[in-house]
Amino acid sequence: MDYHIEHATRHCATTGREFAEGEEFYSVVDDSGGSLKRQNYSAEAWPGPPADALAWWKCRMPRREEKKNRAAPSQVLLELFHQLADQAERRQLRYVLALLMIRRRIFRLEETTRDARGAESLLVYCPRDEASYQVEAVDLDAAQVQAIQDELSRMLTENPSGDPGPAGDQIPPAEPQ
Repeated sequence: MDYHIEHATRHCATTGREFAEGEEFYSVVDDSGGSLKRQNYSAEAWPGPPADALAWWKCRMPRREEKKNRAAPSQVLLELFHQLADQAERRQLRYVLALLMIRRRIFRLEETTRDARGAESLLVYCPRDEASYQVEAVDLDAAQVQAIQDELSRMLTENPSGDPGPAGDQIPPAEPQ
């Protein structure tokens, strides 16, 4: 089930004061009469999480000059995934992309399997195109994961004007490793 939780209101629920750019504040979600309600509190007015809170977290009000990156649309992710299918040298990127797509609910993980050699793969289902895909799982260390995430971020974000970034372009050839 999906739930809608409001964005930060930019005002403290206790004092009514507007949060300054870069200011840390706290958000709380509770179940008020059958609907989820979000309240935001300045650090000085934060009483701690209420006993009936479903969730709470610490936030920071963004600065206006901070570049806003927007995630690529699901269709762009799916197209990139298809383009990577025939590029064996980019299998690490395709695997991390598949995990991202599972997290964003573009793919549904059906099962994880191992072949006779012990190689693991994921079977994912995409309701959007009603197709299943086999994705080879790869072992990655922390540095490799960070490098792949950075590459995907560069490929799949849009700039603040809303113009598509490099995600709409063809995938560059793999760099030698």
